[in-house]
Amino acid sequence: MKDSPHPYYGAMLVLVSSVAISSKAIMVKLAYVYHIDTETLIALRMAFAMPFFIGLGWWAMQQDTPLTMSSKDWLSLLVLAIVGGYGSMWLNFEGLRYVSAGLERVILFIYPALVVAMSAVFLKHTITRREWFAMVTSYVGVVLVVWHDVALAGLDSADTLYGAWLVLLSAIVYAGYLLVSGQLIPKLGASRFTAMTMSLAALASASHFAARGSFSQVTALPNAVYVLAFLMALIATVLPSVLMNLGIHQLGSRKAALISAIGPVATIVLAYLFLGESLSWIQGMGTALVLAGVMAVSLDKQPRPHEAAAADA
Repeated sequence: MKDSPHPYYGAMLVLVSSVAISSKAIMVKLAYVYHIDTETLIALRMAFAMPFFIGLGWWAMQQDTPLTMSSKDWLSLLVLAIVGGYGSMWLNFEGLRYVSAGLERVILFIYPALVVAMSAVFLKHTITRREWFAMVTSYVGVVLVVWHDVALAGLDSADTLYGAWLVLLSAIVYAGYLLVSGQLIPKLGASRFTAMTMSLAALASASHFAARGSFSQVTALPNAVYVLAFLMALIATVLPSVLMNLGIHQLGSRKAALISAIGPVATIVLAYLFLGESLSWIQGMGTALVLAGVMAVSLDKQPRPHEAAAADA
């Protein structure tokens, strides 16, 4: 894919992807009302998404250049999809059993800072002043946005602390996924990478589900669960996976990760609309700060390395 001449093209792709991903937490919380287990919910989600990724993979094979992957690259892709793709997804879904949608997002969105830090440590990348400004501004805004939610969560609760640790671990794994992805996208192309990693993550999900032996339960769920799983597959899996990878191909992983800090704000708004969670002036102030950070990154005219990719956490 060639770079777009429009300076905001990549930023818009990442923003739309982040909002779509943010809807996932809302749909997961709605599905848990029906007492479904994590493995079954993820398996349904990925089963609905699988045909889209197979189609994307077929299309990408017709469009992209021939593969230049070594055996080490194929092994990295497999581990990346299973651990970074499915592993971070399972940790996030399981954590959502114990924490609110807003608290889940603020913990999960530590990952942009982790991506920047990991790239500085392992890839010797320099953190620019603009990135420092965007990161600090965005995270001050995120803290303000979820302040009320954190107070309501009751951090003295053992269940809440357990869920928070699961989501934090998901963020760490996901940040590593983003960093390693940047080494494979130039060899595979954004679309082919997305199709392969998400298809392998779907197979990992199916294997985990099969190992639990819950086949009889999956056909007796309320219709609302199937609808929510399908919406998660389409809106919160397929669409953001494609858009995020294309956006990262334009911007590079660090700028895309910082722009995607809009995600917690989107989650707060969606949680207010669909889950009845509160929305205050403090959250409005935080929203403005996050948007300031987003603009700081999207207006950066510096050269954009083709570094990482994202799927979903």
